[in-house]
Amino acid sequence: MCTVTFIARRSGYCLGMNRDEKLTRHTGLPPTKKRLNGRVVVSPSEPGGGTWIALNDSGACLALINWYSAKRSVAHDPMSRGEVVKTVCAVDSHEVVDAKLHSLPLERINPFRLIGIFPGIKEIVEWRWNLKCLVRKKCPWKSQQWISSGFDEPTAHRVRGRTFFCALQKHSISRLDELRRLHGSHSPQRGPFSTCMHRTDAATVSYSEIAVSRRSANMRYLTGPPCRLLSRLKQRGSASEVSTLLMRISTTIQGQRDRR
Repeated sequence: MCTVTFIARRSGYCLGMNRDEKLTRHTGLPPTKKRLNGRVVVSPSEPGGGTWIALNDSGACLALINWYSAKRSVAHDPMSRGEVVKTVCAVDSHEVVDAKLHSLPLERINPFRLIGIFPGIKEIVEWRWNLKCLVRKKCPWKSQQWISSGFDEPTAHRVRGRTFFCALQKHSISRLDELRRLHGSHSPQRGPFSTCMHRTDAATVSYSEIAVSRRSANMRYLTGPPCRLLSRLKQRGSASEVSTLLMRISTTIQGQRDRR
């Protein structure tokens, strides 16, 4: 249950991710900066150590969403999907991601879709695992969305996709404040299909935001639903003041130097 929005920019990109979870699940931990395999990596984390999104100092971003449409699940001793991004977060090419994914015990990991953004070569790659095969798909370098929902995935795709299309048509969504408006949106109404999702048993529990240019890579993070940002914006009327509500961690862009 998540929504990932990628916005292509003339130089770099920005990305927003709503993490939707059951209200009984433990709260994720805010982002920290660490060094892995020679790379600086920024990511939030689950209490068990895995993660759902990561950014490294090549500007590459890896984000994972559950693939409910696959309709399969591991019967015994499943491994957390949070280990997937944790394993591949320090790379800057899809070839290395391929190798690292195949080193995992995929038969123990429930279906997922992994999105990789590689700005150094302007590539977007999606990997889909359905418990039978791992498929890699290249996506065009253009603004787009990925959506998952354990409630009703086809309807979530249709409703959130329409909201995204309207945002692209009406606004300069390359601006971070407009990306925040999209991810805090309750259009067409507050509920299980709005981008900022609310149900009695589940909700959007965090918002991650990434902005990458030629020289820097920034991750901002909000614990809680991003509609809180819109509420503050209405009260204060200043996008810069609202930005202070988001935790920010930055790193300098380094050259490509994958390590297997």
